[in-house]
Amino acid sequence: MSLPPIPTPLEHFGNRPFSFYPPILNIESNKWFYRRGTWSEILVVNTRANLEIWIPRRFLGEISRIEDPVVIVGLVKELEYKAGAVWPHQRRVIEMPVAVGGSRPVPTQIGAPAPVIGIRPQSVTDSRVGRLVGITMLVGVGVTVSLIAVNIFRESALRPQFTYHANNDSYLQLTRDDDYYAVVRKLGNPSADRWQSEDGEIQFRSLGYAQNSYTVVLMGDTRNNARYIGT
Repeated sequence: MSLPPIPTPLEHFGNRPFSFYPPILNIESNKWFYRRGTWSEILVVNTRANLEIWIPRRFLGEISRIEDPVVIVGLVKELEYKAGAVWPHQRRVIEMPVAVGGSRPVPTQIGAPAPVIGIRPQSVTDSRVGRLVGITMLVGVGVTVSLIAVNIFRESALRPQFTYHANNDSYLQLTRDDDYYAVVRKLGNPSADRWQSEDGEIQFRSLGYAQNSYTVVLMGDTRNNARYIGT
């Protein structure tokens, strides 16, 4: 008797759309729906691109819900779509040709070893002082993180919830290469501009367009590299 496949959090989405990060290469739209899953992979549907593709479970990462109606599904590797399937993307390094009459650089020869510099052993007193400074810094960081968490919780508790109704499809012209300035050129200045947090390896930025009843979400490893991932 065969056992049913292990359920994934995606199964609880129902008909709710989500976006991959990083986006799958060679597919313009980053709006997906969960269809079904097996032991080793899941089937997702892209209605705009009219695609159904299987994604191995080993490529799925964490799921981060930052704000209605956007749900982000992380990928542990950058994938690309080709030949009807997804594959890990490999970035190739192209060697520049040597100019006419030029020559390849000669590897620098390793010189004599650097002189040995005496290092004074750290005293017990210095070690204790350094330990106390480190503990003080950790306590300060913990207090700061706690205050940030309280402020975020307070804002989310006091902020009214709005039902998402798309009245305008002008966001369809956005691509995964658009940054904040590209979004403003195409859609105009947002009525609301908010970063999720200053901490963390991934930065989220939401641009609200109340007149059109939708929110544009940017994501990146730094704030300067944030790019469009979904609406």
